[in-house]
Order: sequence, then C-alpha cells, then structure tokens
Amino acid sequence: MEKQLISARQFTVITLLYSIGTAILIVPASITKELKQDAWMGAAIGVLLSFLLIKLFISLGNQTPNLTFVEANGKIFGKFIGALTSLCFMSLTFFSAGELLYFIGIFMQTEVMPETPTLSFAVLFTIIIVFASYLGIEVFARSVEILFPIFLLIFIIFITCISPQINIENIMPVYETNAKSLLVGVLTFMSLFSFPLVVLLMFFPSGVNVKISAQKGYYIGTLIGGIVLILIIALSTLVLGPTNTSSKTFPSYALAQRISIGNFFQRVEIIMAVMWIISIYIRTFIYFYATVLGLGQILKIKDPRPLILPLGMCMFAMAQIAHPNIVHSNNYNQKIWPLYSGLLTVLLPLFLLIVAKIRKIKKTEAKQSTTDEQQDSKAQQDSKAQQDSNTQQDSNTQQDSNKPNSSESQ
Repeated sequence: MEKQLISARQFTVITLLYSIGTAILIVPASITKELKQDAWMGAAIGVLLSFLLIKLFISLGNQTPNLTFVEANGKIFGKFIGALTSLCFMSLTFFSAGELLYFIGIFMQTEVMPETPTLSFAVLFTIIIVFASYLGIEVFARSVEILFPIFLLIFIIFITCISPQINIENIMPVYETNAKSLLVGVLTFMSLFSFPLVVLLMFFPSGVNVKISAQKGYYIGTLIGGIVLILIIALSTLVLGPTNTSSKTFPSYALAQRISIGNFFQRVEIIMAVMWIISIYIRTFIYFYATVLGLGQILKIKDPRPLILPLGMCMFAMAQIAHPNIVHSNNYNQKIWPLYSGLLTVLLPLFLLIVAKIRKIKKTEAKQSTTDEQQDSKAQQDSKAQQDSNTQQDSNTQQDSNKPNSSESQ
C-alpha cells in the first residue's frame, strides 16, 4: 500500500474531534461525581496539563520523524521487546475500538430506539469503519473536513439554545473540593481526553506533509477540543446541577432534552446526538485503523488491507462481550481505564523518549533524513537542468529552422 499523507490542517481537525470522542457524553458524569460543582475547574486543569503530554508526544515523534509509533518501538527497543510493547499498545487500541462500538449501541438503544437491539447499531457502524479503513487515511481526512463544519454549527446552536436555562447558583460555592478528589477528577478527565492522543503518533509526523505546522495543530486541536468539553461540563452543571449531572448516564444528551424556545423549538436532542456520533466515528476509526496499520507493521506486511475485514469482525465481536451492562462499563472507565491507558499512553512514550535519548536515535534518523533530502534536492536539480537543456535545444532548433525562411524572403 502506498504511503498516504494528510495536510497539517486536516491533522488539526482530526486532533480536535478525536480528543472529544466519547468524552462529550460520559466525561460530565464521571468528573462531576468526583468534583461536584467544581467539575469545570478540574477539566480546565486537565486541559492545561494535557499540553505537557502533547509536548512529550511531539518530542517522541521528532526522535523518529519517518516512523510510526509501532515502528519507533522496534527502532528504539529492538526487534523482540519492540514487538512486545507494540502488541500491548495494539491491545489498547483494538479493545477501545470495540468498546466504542458498545457505547454506540447502548446509547442508541437507551436514548433513541429502545426496541432496537444494540447488535443492529454495531453492525452498521462496523460497516462504516471497515469501508473507511479500506479507503485509507487520506479519504478519511477529507471526510473529517466535511463533517467539522456540521459539528461546529450544531455545537453553536446547542450552546445558544441552552444558555437561557443557566442557573449560576449550581456552581456555588466555588472550590470546595479537597486535593485528593481534585487529583482523581483531573486524572479521570485526562484519561478520556488527552491520554488517547498518543494514538495519533501512528500518523504524526510520518504521515503529515508539513511537520512543523502539524506540531502547532497538535496543540491547537487539543486546546479547542478541551474548551468544548469544559463548556459541556460547565453547562451540564449550571443547568442540571451537580447531583443530576453525576447521576445521569449521558448528561450532555439529557442537557439537550432541556432545550425549549417558546414551546416551539424543542425535542431537538436527536440532532444534538449527531454531534456525538461524528466525534465517536472519528475516534473509533483512528483506534481501528491504528490497529490495522500497527499489526501490519509488526507482521511486516506491505499492504495491511487484507487484515481489515477479519479485524473488523473481531471488533464487532468484542463490542458484544466488552461489558455485560452499563454499570460494568462505568466501573471500568473510572477504575481500570486510567491505570491501563496511563501505562501505555504516558509511561511507555516517556520510557521510549528516554531510551531514544540514551541511544541517540535522533542522530541516525537526522542523517537519514538529511541524505534523503539531499537526494531529492539533487534529483530536482538534475531534472531542472535537463528541462533547461531541452528548452535550449528546442530554441536552437527553432532558430535554425527560421534561417532558410528569412533568406528566401530576401
């Protein structure tokens, strides 16, 4: 399969919507359960701390600019240990993709179509993800550019329509939480918001055409995505109150149900669900495509597309057995996921960066990049010289052909 590249703008939009993902529905409940009316404050602290993680991810990406995260594991740790850590990382992305399919099914059945089995929604979404994976990351990035204005428009309408119901007393008194609860709340928020951003190293910087602009896009996408989540959490607390927010399974959807303007513009929550479906589609695709790409690189398969259908079927099966019920899912996300994801999305990249610094991997990569750039520059110069030579020959030929004509005219 030919190497596919996306633009820095596309990478920024992908980062923005990917960081939101499922967090737009489940984060308000989980963080409010810990921090009560101070949930928005914990989210703001989590967004600021997330910039340190982005700095870590960019630094690791710059150590091996021409390699994906899985290839960097093999380069830095060696063949055996690198394959082992990559498989552990693939387990995270694969299980997360299956869990998101479970979320799609349980949300649609609980809130939208109670009589429809979750299996139906999982099948439909699996078909979409598998088809998008066959088309590749370039086509996916173009679809994200189309979906982003829709997401932005719905979000603006949502904020505008729900704002009249704000009750400022719901966040009073400010900063009554203790340090332990604040720490737990911030880590819970970051585990769902910024920890998964390490998966984007499967495409950054090796799959982006302008690496420096993509670095800025990494920060910008994370910042805007964080602001969206802060607003959702704050509005959930201000409108529903901290107690109702923490007790709801999907607080942001319950928030959309409160929209009512003049007893005419109401019951529009299903339109708001489109906003969440867009973001969860993007996160599910990134998880699944990273699994396909990473497994293909571990197995040394040049074209990993034959793996898409089998892995898609396995992902669908995983969605059916991931959680027996929503209570199990909530316990997993609050108690197990922060530790599981933190080990593979924070400690593993940090350890990779330290080992790469010790082994001076960057120097080797820099020399290789410099050699490639020199070869490309030389090829361009030779091509330009050949074009100039051909142009000069054509000019001389034309002059020679014009000489007899001028003598005849005389």
